[in-house]
Amino acid sequence: MTLWRWAGARVSGLRVRLLLAFALLGVTTTAVVASGSYFQARTVILQQAQDAAVASLTDQLTKVYPIAQLPPTQDELDLLAQRLSDREADAVVVYRDMRSQRFQAPDPLTSELRREVADGRIAWQRVSLDGEPMLLIGTQLELDRPDGTSRASGLEVYSVRSLAAEQRSIDWLATWAWLTGGLSLILAVLLALLAARGVLRPVRELGRAARRLGEGDLSTRLTVRGADELADVTRTFNDTAGTLERQVGELRRMESDARRFVADVSHELRTPLAAMTAVTDVLDEEADHLPGDAGRAARLVSQETQNLTRLVNDLIEVSRFDSGTARLALDAVDVAAAVTATLRIRGWTDRVRTELPSGIVARLDPRRLDVIVANLVGNAFRHGAEPVSVRLSADPDWVTIEVSDQGPGLDPDVLPHVFDRFYKADTARTRSEGSGLGLAISWENARLHRHGERRGSLVAGNGPSGGAVFTLRLPRDTADAGGAR
Repeated sequence: MTLWRWAGARVSGLRVRLLLAFALLGVTTTAVVASGSYFQARTVILQQAQDAAVASLTDQLTKVYPIAQLPPTQDELDLLAQRLSDREADAVVVYRDMRSQRFQAPDPLTSELRREVADGRIAWQRVSLDGEPMLLIGTQLELDRPDGTSRASGLEVYSVRSLAAEQRSIDWLATWAWLTGGLSLILAVLLALLAARGVLRPVRELGRAARRLGEGDLSTRLTVRGADELADVTRTFNDTAGTLERQVGELRRMESDARRFVADVSHELRTPLAAMTAVTDVLDEEADHLPGDAGRAARLVSQETQNLTRLVNDLIEVSRFDSGTARLALDAVDVAAAVTATLRIRGWTDRVRTELPSGIVARLDPRRLDVIVANLVGNAFRHGAEPVSVRLSADPDWVTIEVSDQGPGLDPDVLPHVFDRFYKADTARTRSEGSGLGLAISWENARLHRHGERRGSLVAGNGPSGGAVFTLRLPRDTADAGGAR
């Protein structure tokens, strides 16, 4: 199948199509011109030979006219045939059932020719005799009457002339026609190669430049040559590349400013948040002793302060991913024990069904693994339905953790955006329980783990019986890839 696709791609290439078009044009033109010239020259050669033979026969007949007596004897027929023959043609004289005996070759006369001559017309015919082309010309002699009229004598004279010389000329013309066709085809192919080179070189350069541009090299430009359509395309490409470079540069600058702003604001907020957290700790202790609205207000302030603290911490973490400064702190981790600890610390042990086989050890960043599992399980509690399940499996190369719930699952329109930052499936919600960054951070943490060509992944989907399923796959023997994205 691959070979056929390759062959199809080659045949459909512009170079091949140009070659085929020029070759077809050359062959067609040569065939038309050569065949036309050949048939015209052949007709002229044969017509000249035929006219010369008729003139020669007519001239010779004047030498033996008039006929002495009828019916002639056999000797008279032979003598007449001898007088009418020359180096180029032999004569055959026929009178009713009598025939001259000078011509020793097989009888060349055809019934069609004899009927024409018997009707009183000068007739000719080309035949092949022992593989040699021959020209037959026949006529019937007439007798003059005393009153000045003439009548058919019944004496038929035929000239048998070889066309071997003319055939050699015709064969020579055919050979030259074939040679001309071959040379024209070679010339057409050479012209096609030159044309393809001239046309395809800028096209290939444009293709390479487009690939470089697509790979992110926005400084790619082409040299404009000439003033034809390809030069216009090149100029358009350069203008487009320049515009794209400026726009992308502006977008990158704006994105960099936005990230820097988020990072700076997040860091600046940590100091007042630390003070607010200390205050909210005091409020938490006194909330139960405060009357009515004051207690509720204290608990609300404490909760929102915690939410704000998580949001700031998440923004700082995202800024590390964006700046490429996120690093792995690798360690040999008992994955089952690490997942169990994550659930126990958050009080989820009794609410989560687990399948955690022991003995699965991998080099991972335990803090980032804790963040991923906590975000996935917490997301299942918030947006799915219990029971929530966590399953662990492994092979020599990968560790796989699957988190599923029994909720309504993820809508197909939502799936492509699950890991987008601040994405909300329900646009009517003005605010949510989380920061909207948890899944995005989990996705980044998964991809941060890599070993050689193997990179961690986090995929969202729906289970066969409904409910969302998040599958985390991490390379089992992970080398520190630094901030690679």
